[in-house]
Amino acid sequence: MADVDLRIFTEPQQGATYDEQLRAARTAEAAGFGAFFRSDHYLAMGDRDGSPGPTDAWVTLAGLARETSTIRLGTLVTSATFRRPGPTAIAVAQVDAMSDGRVEFGLGAGWFEDEHTAYGIPFPAVGGRFDLLEDSLAVITGLWGTPVGELFSYDGATVTVTDSPGLPKPVQRDAVSGGPPVIVGGMGKRRTPALAARYAAEFNTAFVALPQAAEQFQRVADACEEAGRASGSMIRSAALTAVVGRDEAQFRSRAAAIGRDPDELRENGLAGAPGEVVERIGQWVDRTGIERVYLQVLDLTDDVVDHLELIAAEVMPQVR
Repeated sequence: MADVDLRIFTEPQQGATYDEQLRAARTAEAAGFGAFFRSDHYLAMGDRDGSPGPTDAWVTLAGLARETSTIRLGTLVTSATFRRPGPTAIAVAQVDAMSDGRVEFGLGAGWFEDEHTAYGIPFPAVGGRFDLLEDSLAVITGLWGTPVGELFSYDGATVTVTDSPGLPKPVQRDAVSGGPPVIVGGMGKRRTPALAARYAAEFNTAFVALPQAAEQFQRVADACEEAGRASGSMIRSAALTAVVGRDEAQFRSRAAAIGRDPDELRENGLAGAPGEVVERIGQWVDRTGIERVYLQVLDLTDDVVDHLELIAAEVMPQVR
C-alpha cells in the first residue's frame, strides 16, 4: 500500500468544549497524526442537542495554533455562507501566522439550512451559494496572492472588492492559492470539479460510497486536464467515520457511544479491529488513489485519548 496520511477530523457541534478539542488535538499531535481538523457548523445534527453548544471553528483553530506546535490544523469545511471573503482571508492568514504556517483551508458552499435559520444567517438557493463559493475562492486567494504594495479588486456575482491592500499575508505561499493550501470537496458534477481544478491543492470526498468517490475523483482529474493542470498535482482525500476497538466488545461499545450501528459502520466507515480498518483503507487506495484519510472521530469525551492512541499504534504503522 502506498503511504497514507492519517488525519483526525472532529465534529464539535455535536457537543464538545474547547478544552475537549484541545485534548484531542494534543493527543493527535503526540501520536503522530498528520493533522487535526474540525467541521465548521453551528448546530448539532441528528438527535443530539449539541450541549454545551457550538464553538466557532476559526476561534478554536486560533487557540489550537498557540497550544500545539507541529500538527497541521484546518476546517473540513468552512461554509462560504458564514463568513464574508475579505474578513475570512484576514482571519485565516492570521491563524496561519499564529501557527507558524500550519493551517489548511477547506471551503464549501454550505448545505445545512437549519443552522442558518437558527442563527440568523442568510441561506441562498443552491445556485446562489455556489456563486458565493466561487466569488469567495477568487477573493480570498486573490487577496493572499496580491504582492505587497499592490491593490486587489474584483467584481463578481455576489462580491465586489475595490482597491484592497490584501493584508495581512499568510506565512504559507501555496503555488495554487497564494496562501495556505485550499481544500475543495463535494459531489457536484460540474462546478465543484472546475472550482477545485482552479483553486484547490486537495480534493476531498466525505462520507460517500467508494464507487461514487472514484467517479468524482475522475471528474476532478478531467477538470484539471481541461484547465491545463496536471491531474497528479491534486491531492486526493476521503473523510470516513472511524470507530476502532482492540476487540469486538470495545468496538461495539464505541459504536454505541456515538449512536451508530456496528454493521452499518463496517459497511460505510473505517470500523472494527485495527486489521479490518487497514484492509478497508487499502481498498480505498487501490480504487481511488487517495493519499490522505480524515478519520472522523465523533466521541471527544475521555475515551478519545485511548481511541486515538490505539489507531496510531495499530493502524498508522501499517499504512505508512
